[in-house]
Amino acid sequence: MAGSAEPEDERGCWCQAPRGRVSGSARDPSVRPRALLEQLAEKPPAGMLAYVDGQVAGWIGFAPRPLLPRLERSRTIPRLDDIPVWAVLCFRIRVGFRRRGVATALLRGLVDYAREHGAPGLEAYPIDAGGQRLDAGFSFVGLVSMFEKAGFETVAETSAHSAGRERVLMRRMFGGRAP
Repeated sequence: MAGSAEPEDERGCWCQAPRGRVSGSARDPSVRPRALLEQLAEKPPAGMLAYVDGQVAGWIGFAPRPLLPRLERSRTIPRLDDIPVWAVLCFRIRVGFRRRGVATALLRGLVDYAREHGAPGLEAYPIDAGGQRLDAGFSFVGLVSMFEKAGFETVAETSAHSAGRERVLMRRMFGGRAP
């Protein structure tokens, strides 16, 4: 997450892995956070933050799928067509704000933002928790139930996994385009 990072957090993904632009370095762990900060100025930005009572509570990372080279080349998450949907990459909800609807609010905000900024639709790759509570480190891709409540439909299976669970490809199209 881009806000108030602690040094040990700088070794994480920082939404760089799927973008394929920055590999990071053991010698300079600040490479990824700096890259993300620069990407927040792009159109569309690399993600959005949620605030609760003035504090950063969570993050949702996203980008137009064609701008995500690792995702475009993925053998486990198929590209369905040439529609330049925006991909929902990840959620990161800070401790103390989990299980309070922050991820749901971020997803709702992204749906509105993407529609208003001309995205043809959104695509996501969540897991089905099967009614179980999962470790936040494994559910960073989101949960099928949350996406269903936001109007997404499952359109394909994938061979990708998180938390030992299969990820599915879900879409929510705007402007009458079919999935």
